[in-house]
Amino acid sequence: MDQSELECFLVLADELHFGRTATRLHLSRARVSQLVQKLERRVGAPLFTRTSRRVALTTLGRRLRDDLEPHYRGIEEALARATATARGIEGVLHVGFSTPLAGEMVMEATERLRASHPDIAVEVCEVPLSDPYGMLRAGEFDVQLTDFPVHEDDLTRGPTLLTEDRVLAVAAAHPLAARAAVTLEDLAGLPLLTIAGDIPEYWLEHRLPTRTPSGAAIGQGPSVTNLQEALTLVAAGRGALLAGAHIALYHGRPGVTYVPVEGDTPLGYGLMWRSDGGTRAIELFARMLHETARTKERTALRRAPGPA
Repeated sequence: MDQSELECFLVLADELHFGRTATRLHLSRARVSQLVQKLERRVGAPLFTRTSRRVALTTLGRRLRDDLEPHYRGIEEALARATATARGIEGVLHVGFSTPLAGEMVMEATERLRASHPDIAVEVCEVPLSDPYGMLRAGEFDVQLTDFPVHEDDLTRGPTLLTEDRVLAVAAAHPLAARAAVTLEDLAGLPLLTIAGDIPEYWLEHRLPTRTPSGAAIGQGPSVTNLQEALTLVAAGRGALLAGAHIALYHGRPGVTYVPVEGDTPLGYGLMWRSDGGTRAIELFARMLHETARTKERTALRRAPGPA
């Protein structure tokens, strides 16, 4: 059996979208369709149902995916281990993360990498809020999972792996704390905490805007150097903070209320590394992180409430 048929089937079973499957496999959509149809003829029954709006696995397709996936991944991992041994891939990969959500993803990807490539050790460290790129540039990290945007000439960024909405952290006594949601227009005149340190202007403007979409000025609160300092000032009513929605799960505390922000651009997360420092170990870690992100996305979809 042609390995490309199995790979195409498993990727399509994961994506459930011919375009994204074609992109991941660097094939045309027509070639993806040909490979799937060839496998279906070999099996003798449809593996997917296709309409103009959606692609779904048939019952037989789900069973084949569940049966094939562990064996196919096992073959891939065995080949990867042999390749790593032949190329001498070993040592320590230093990985940075920018937020608690990024840290959780990094740890899960590290466990996947340890299982398939035990010769590669991974050391993990949090990126300072006040210096998001300094440790990577200094060589203290080999790769970093960070929140975008990143527009640095000497750093290469990978694709967006995961997105999340933002929330506004305000003092529990603030009038906005009683709202079910806010928009960026509601930030007019509200002092937002800013970050002290070596921070690119484009990053600050994305995370801590100075104006609402209509042009109204947003106030500027005190500068902070870390998240705990920021939340202490928020609880004291000294300012508000825009942050990823996961902060409400990881940093719930008395005196601070997290209000969802509607109509905002989601935060994206992805890997970045020095443009002259790409390695096979980074490629392997990126693959494990992609699998971790897909698992988290599936979990979120399963947990999402159905229509009323």
